[in-house]
Amino acid sequence: MPFVGHFYFLILMLLVYGVVIVLAVWLVLWAIRVSPRRIRPDNALAILNERFARGEIDQQEYEQRKAALLHH
Repeated sequence: MPFVGHFYFLILMLLVYGVVIVLAVWLVLWAIRVSPRRIRPDNALAILNERFARGEIDQQEYEQRKAALLHH
């Protein structure tokens, strides 16, 4: 039975490689989901434009908020 130790070692290595592969896939998927949020520009101005277009805010409030967004 000298090969029993080798068998357990093989199983252990397969488990370790499996865990490493699962973690690598998870890390790549996480990076794909997170990166667009960092690259995507701030859409506050787009939301402000939509609110003005729908008539939710008047022109004075629109101009004030737009100036505040562009100066910060």
